[in-house]
Amino acid sequence: MQPRELVDHALDLLLKHDMAGFAGLWAEDGVLEFPFAAPGYPPRVEGRDAIREYLRDYPNLLDIREVTAKTVHETADPAVLVVEMTVAGVAVAAQKPYELSYVAVITFDGDEIRRYRDYWSPLAAAEVLGGVDELTAAFTGGGRG
Repeated sequence: MQPRELVDHALDLLLKHDMAGFAGLWAEDGVLEFPFAAPGYPPRVEGRDAIREYLRDYPNLLDIREVTAKTVHETADPAVLVVEMTVAGVAVAAQKPYELSYVAVITFDGDEIRRYRDYWSPLAAAEVLGGVDELTAAFTGGGRG
């Protein structure tokens, strides 16, 4: 698959709540990074297995139901895409609708993700999840069950 096709496939897997499939798109030694990570939030997850474990319970936190906007930008490097997207769904614990925007800088190695830098607003996510403590607990294991 070409990088643009991989982006579409990744979003389809997210909508299907197939987190194992989504994590399976990473290279074995791929990296997921969060440059704007909130205090207590992991800034980096390394390796496909660690990414799979990290994402495992994501649908129990945020039930993504649709991608409401998506723009894919090509860069001078054909292996790197910048993806702007907005997703909407339900914050599971609060049963509250949400809409969050993200910018992802994704580096591909063939048909695998080598590096995924996920730029999102921790403040917006904290509001959706009920506060900073809930956000931190949700993504560091304290809120996973």
